[in-house]
Amino acid sequence: MMPRLVVGMLSVSLMVLGAGIASGQNFPERPIRIYGPQIGTSPDVVLRLIADAIAGPLGQRMVVESRGIVGVEMAAQAPPDGYTLLHYSNVLWFMPLFRDNVRWDPVRDFSPIALAASTPNLVVVHPSLPAKSIKELIALAKARPGELNYGSSSTGASNHVAAELFKAMAGVKIVRVNYKGGAQAVSDLMAGQVQLMFSPAGTAKPHVKSGRLRALAVSSAEPSALAPGLPTVAASGLPGYESRSLSGLFAPAKTPVAIIKRLNQEVVRALNRADVKEKLFNSGMEAVASSPEEFAATIKSEMTRMDKVIKDAGLREKG
Repeated sequence: MMPRLVVGMLSVSLMVLGAGIASGQNFPERPIRIYGPQIGTSPDVVLRLIADAIAGPLGQRMVVESRGIVGVEMAAQAPPDGYTLLHYSNVLWFMPLFRDNVRWDPVRDFSPIALAASTPNLVVVHPSLPAKSIKELIALAKARPGELNYGSSSTGASNHVAAELFKAMAGVKIVRVNYKGGAQAVSDLMAGQVQLMFSPAGTAKPHVKSGRLRALAVSSAEPSALAPGLPTVAASGLPGYESRSLSGLFAPAKTPVAIIKRLNQEVVRALNRADVKEKLFNSGMEAVASSPEEFAATIKSEMTRMDKVIKDAGLREKG
């Protein structure tokens, strides 16, 4: 039988250990793995800037693994100890609205840490299209229902969601042409294979500048410094319209609040650095640096709005 003194000492030790875990005061004690999207995408750029910036203050190496959707599934099943994280775009919370066979639930399986960056989409068209404003584009689409095509990448990506929201709000029929990646969609748009696209600002701007694409408007609620001089969709004929490409950092659900707060603190500090902001802006993005609560509210708001659009338009994919 164990002496009472030993039992008492063990109880105290376990209490101290539990308090340390709950407070996150010893976190992190080993390298942190962060799963992310495909290499070279905008969220990947954000992830690598954050990982480099927070490694020093946290005193541990950040191991970035570009696993795409597989990484999302792995992060959802990881232990909630702060040593496996996920950085991803709106696809994380939009794809489950579009598809039945998604293996994660964005609310049930993840704890938001920080909304890191935002970029508006530019409504871009092939120069041959006889539309030089959003009003003219809507009028053309109504006059030619089902004849115009838009390019998009994966289901739930910002260029897909932005277009479907536009169609629903404008009451127009524009046909989706799905590509494996946004780069191929932009290439086909420039070649005239599709007529329009809602492309992230950083991707579209060089082609607009060269004259190979025409920009009609920016999808953000307010004019964007990333697209100077370009009006918003909302102010150009579709009041209330807003769509952005977002990316942020997540931990598995049930990760201790203290660890979430510690990670948020370092991520926000990194995103508020002038050099990080400049690098993001030069890549076509703007730093956000939200709290976990603000990020969770953004996700809830976006899911609520798009869930109605998807259901009303019958966009949910079976199987």
